[in-house]
Amino acid sequence: MNTDTKSVFFVVPVYNEATILVSTLEPLIQAGHPVVVVDDGSEDGSWEILKKLPVHALRHSINLGQGAALQTGTIFALERGAKVVVHFDADGQHQLKDVPGLLEPVLAGEADVVLGSRFMRHDDKKEVPLSKQALLKMAVILNGAMTGLWLTDAHNGLRVLNRRAAEGIDLLENGYAHASEILNQIRRLGLRCVERPTRVHYSEYARSKGQSQWNAVNIVIDLLSGRFFK
Repeated sequence: MNTDTKSVFFVVPVYNEATILVSTLEPLIQAGHPVVVVDDGSEDGSWEILKKLPVHALRHSINLGQGAALQTGTIFALERGAKVVVHFDADGQHQLKDVPGLLEPVLAGEADVVLGSRFMRHDDKKEVPLSKQALLKMAVILNGAMTGLWLTDAHNGLRVLNRRAAEGIDLLENGYAHASEILNQIRRLGLRCVERPTRVHYSEYARSKGQSQWNAVNIVIDLLSGRFFK
């Protein structure tokens, strides 16, 4: 699969990220990719900042959740001719330099979905707090048992989808558990899925914005109840 920079759209969900928004988006803008930013009802001035940036700025009038923001942004990108969609978090955890490695299998026609993994390289794994490693391992086991997709990581927000995958995956779960819902839909649709290494930067700001222990517990409950696997 051959594609140009303008056909690879970045979709970035935003909720109250005013203090870090410009520094997160600038590298994506400078790389020449179309950037679709969905402000999910922020109340901290994020929307005012977005309106001044050379991005496709969309806004939910109320906070609906990250899954809903990704769905809104992906639909917008597809309507504008995206051949590849990259999901990229707004809190500074992801790095643009990791994206080419995720794009490669999709552009080569070898995969429909490429998921980032914090556990494929030893140095990347060391960056993950031990308490979070334990929760992620539990999620990996549950996801594998319920979807048949045995991955090294779970709930990594950096992922790449070709057009077939972006059109087929329809997120109904608005909150953080959309990451598990995506895996279930990958299985149902018979999409080819691989992982590629990524490093997640856990700054103090990113830690404060990351999903809480309670969110992780809720995701596990959703998985155990079979909510996404019926």
